Amino acid sequence: MVSISIMVLSTARRDRTPAAPAAQDEPATPITPAVFHIMVALADGGAHGYAIMQDVRRLTGGEMKLGPGTLYRSIQRMLVDGLIQELDIALGGEEDDDRRRYYRLTPRGLAVARAEARRLAVLVDAARARKLLTPKAGGKR
Repeated sequence: MVSISIMVLSTARRDRTPAAPAAQDEPATPITPAVFHIMVALADGGAHGYAIMQDVRRLTGGEMKLGPGTLYRSIQRMLVDGLIQELDIALGGEEDDDRRRYYRLTPRGLAVARAEARRLAVLVDAARARKLLTPKAGGKR
């Protein structure tokens, strides 16, 4: 009898050829839209989780609503990938609340955010060139 109650996932390469080293501005995993929205929210400085959720909603005109599960799973992954760091203190004169965790982009996180923004800008330019979006005129779409 074989017990399969525990499953171990491996990221080992089967072909035994060494993987190319990741560029400094590339995360260990692809960036999800939620992660990029969090990075944009943190680009002006540190914030706690609820403030990040509010900022994402405001920046997207309510189009993107990060729920707590998505937010905190994304934050955990970003911490592991070295894209953000948790701060030890409250920011901006806010009263310190032991339940609040404050985060900010690391230099690597800022580089990844900039690289993703450039990638998306190229796609937006291509969409405009193919008439999927109207050209910008006085800031209106």
